[in-house]
Amino acid sequence: MDIDTFWDIIETAQAGAAETGEPFDEVLVKQLADRPRQEILEYAERFDELQDALYRWDVWAAAYLIGGGCSDDSFMDFRAGVIALGCQWYQRVATDPDSLAGHPDVVQAANVRDRSEVLFHEDVNYAASGAFERITGDADAFYEAWQGFRGTDTESDDVVDMGEDFDFDDDKEMSRRLPRLAALFLGPDHREGAPVVP
Repeated sequence: MDIDTFWDIIETAQAGAAETGEPFDEVLVKQLADRPRQEILEYAERFDELQDALYRWDVWAAAYLIGGGCSDDSFMDFRAGVIALGCQWYQRVATDPDSLAGHPDVVQAANVRDRSEVLFHEDVNYAASGAFERITGDADAFYEAWQGFRGTDTESDDVVDMGEDFDFDDDKEMSRRLPRLAALFLGPDHREGAPVVP
């Protein structure tokens, strides 16, 4: 599956979710379940590649600000959420994570105390396996097929270059690296729990 086909699937699911009011991940599972199993596996491969490309400290710092903290598992959910935004937003974030300060959901999140759901979409990580389960009725069917698809050598020995590490709890450093997001989430009004007006 080429990358354009992958993004077509994501954007068609976005449109379907907007039209029906169903959650994005459920629409995505339904769409994938209508495809041949090989294509679902290829989708999962592209998804993993896109997730891996966002495995960087600067992107994690953005997730940390937006989510009010961000564990390793939550960072996986955040990257899934960025993919769910579609190709244009994904490319913006990959180029400049601070650009998320311009996304309407992120701006709205700055005014919400519990913002753990904004852009953190755990279920999107499991759309391919959900599609396999829908087709086969077997919760493990995807993982068995995935092992056959990827072979036994699925672990990479490559060291991931995450860029320069820095302290997410250092407000000055966060403001230097992600000025727009820091202005939304670290401003004096935010600290006191008052609504933020961007």
